[in-house]
Amino acid sequence: MAAGYLEILRARHAARLLTGTLVGRLPNITAAIAVVLFVRAEGGTYSLAGALVAVYGVANAVGQPVLGRLVDLHGQPRVQLPAALVSALGMTVFAFTGIGSLVPAYAAVTVAGLFTPPLEGGLRALWPSVLRKEEQVHRAYAMDAVAQEVMFTVGPLLVTLSVSLWSARTALVLLNVIGVLGALSVVVSPPSRAWRSAPREAHWLGALRSPGLLVMLSAFLFVGVALGSITVAAVSYADGHGGDAVYGWLMAGLGLGALVGGTVYGARQWVGAPERRLRLLVALLAVCYLPLVLMPGPVAMTALTALAGVFLAPAIACAFVLVDRHAPRGTVTEAFSWLVTTFTVGMSVGTGLAGPVVESGGAVWGFVVPGAAGGVSALVLLVTGRVLAVPGEGPVVGVSSENDPNRAVEPRFSSGDRA
Repeated sequence: MAAGYLEILRARHAARLLTGTLVGRLPNITAAIAVVLFVRAEGGTYSLAGALVAVYGVANAVGQPVLGRLVDLHGQPRVQLPAALVSALGMTVFAFTGIGSLVPAYAAVTVAGLFTPPLEGGLRALWPSVLRKEEQVHRAYAMDAVAQEVMFTVGPLLVTLSVSLWSARTALVLLNVIGVLGALSVVVSPPSRAWRSAPREAHWLGALRSPGLLVMLSAFLFVGVALGSITVAAVSYADGHGGDAVYGWLMAGLGLGALVGGTVYGARQWVGAPERRLRLLVALLAVCYLPLVLMPGPVAMTALTALAGVFLAPAIACAFVLVDRHAPRGTVTEAFSWLVTTFTVGMSVGTGLAGPVVESGGAVWGFVVPGAAGGVSALVLLVTGRVLAVPGEGPVVGVSSENDPNRAVEPRFSSGDRA
């Protein structure tokens, strides 16, 4: 298991790009948690916190594909670093203006979300130029998903630790400063500076003209709803079972489960069609959300959140392969950014929905939402199976078998983007 991941990390620039991207995404990964805790510290309600996170998510949804298309057109450094600086400035303004006046608060989180740099999509566009074998790229997608879960595990603990040591305001500012440093590390790297997108057909829909990509976005919207609702429901649960420390452990448990599941998933080659495998993974993900409504004590509840996360990273890693296949030529960063966007929108909808649900019915009803959302996601993949199975229309440009004696079991590799 370790050998396959070490092979990728030993590739030149791979570890730096992965680490820089994860650190650069830290403000985005922790935004929902940090904003909820900040609003509560300022005396705001769960509904207000959910609304602010929802606004952040909607702005993020608008910004990610737009910035992703700009990256495809103009390269990574000219877009990623300025966006990171503006986003950090927006969240810093929010941290110092607070919620006393709602208009500046909403405006600040809108700017922060709108200019969040598309580092995640950018990294996936870089993998083919750093890793020359197709099977390595597929494993890198899995490792990428696993590494994100490390951040989803560490991020909540870092937020709660910062809040405990200093304040919720300091946590917001600190996370965004760290994020800018991570983005800087990526954009000054040789692969990022050299990368150029493949030639693209001019079309106003861009990556969205792919039916298969639209199916993926529809399904992962509801996976995002599930995760966003857990964020708010877990705060309510923690308030009655030990406070912020318990909340941090619940979120860390969710990330830890996804980390374990993704690590095991990425350690082997998978035979068979990835779209069928994705349907199974999302169905299992939905099933594992259901026990959360039992709401046992903190230790058992942490174990249940870990179970709820087990199939998340495998589902995301499998989705990366399918997004790459269905992305029209020259739109790879935009396509991956659309997946990030949809996921973020789903999380924002989930937090916005769960806030009123928790206030009216308690945490138990908040935990009903992820099970229902996961079921809808599985249903979407089930009824659109034929669409998802159709390869993208763009030409397949891959690592040929002549240069790759260990040809992967999933031979189609659509990304034509190279440094």
